[in-house]
Parts: sequence; structure tokens; C-alpha cells
Amino acid sequence: MFYEDLSKYDYRDTDSFTDSESGFYALWYRPTYTRLNVGWLQADKPYSTGPVPTHFLEKLQAVQQVQWMNVCLGVHDCDLCPEEVAPEGNGEVRIPGEAGITYAAPFLITHYITVHGYRPPQVFIDAVLAVDLDAWAAARWPDVPFPWVPEDAERMLE
Repeated sequence: MFYEDLSKYDYRDTDSFTDSESGFYALWYRPTYTRLNVGWLQADKPYSTGPVPTHFLEKLQAVQQVQWMNVCLGVHDCDLCPEEVAPEGNGEVRIPGEAGITYAAPFLITHYITVHGYRPPQVFIDAVLAVDLDAWAAARWPDVPFPWVPEDAERMLE
């Protein structure tokens, strides 16, 4: 699935978070912020390449350890890899940017960076580096590791 970097995300109307500890509790809502695509690569489409700061990659990987976003039952294979070794992803990552902007990336983004040399836009790199990882890692259900969840979000509690 390909989306040009920084184009408007329109794959899903709602955003949903799953509790990473239970794997069962969830919340979902219709975002009031603008979601911009980052890292939705496809084999027949060009993409930016280049080095990224090591601390950016480490922080992005740490975010992926605590945030389960739009996890799906199906999987998406990396079509940049040979079929027999292609890793799979089944979710997304949300990174808050400037006021009212959130970056929407596939869970395979760290694979694209480390294996295929993908270089995300600088605004995404800066936004990842600005994440308060300690606060996100400390979030426990019903709080989630993302700051812009509305009060009226629907929650599946049991």
C-alpha cells in the first residue's frame, strides 16, 4: 500500500489503540487532528533514502514497543523484500507533530529505514525526537501512549 510522504492519511476514518499489556482493551475515535502519511512504501514507487540519526531510530523503535495503533487481523508484507523473507506488519504508529498534525506511519517503518535505507521527512524525524518516551512508556490503560485522544473516545473495557 503506497501513500506519498506528507499526503493526507485517508485509509481509515477512525483511530484505535489496543492496550499492549492485555491485547484486549481498546479505544477508538474519529480524530480531530490532520493525519499525514509517512513511510507507506511500495516496490514500484520511488522513496527518499539516506542516513538517519541513530537516536531517532532507537526512539522510534521504543515508541513501537509501547504504542499499538490500528492493529489489524491481517498483515501487510514488505514488497521491497524477496517474498520468502518479507517481514509482516499489522499496525500503525502515530507521532504528534505541530499543533493539529499527526504523522501516520505503518509499523514496518523501522524495517524500511534499517533494511531499505528509507529516510523519512525531517519533520517526522523531529517529531519522533520530541516524543516524551518516559511518559508514553508509563501510560497504563485506560490511558494510551498518545497525547491527543479525545475525552469522548469509545472504550472497550471488558
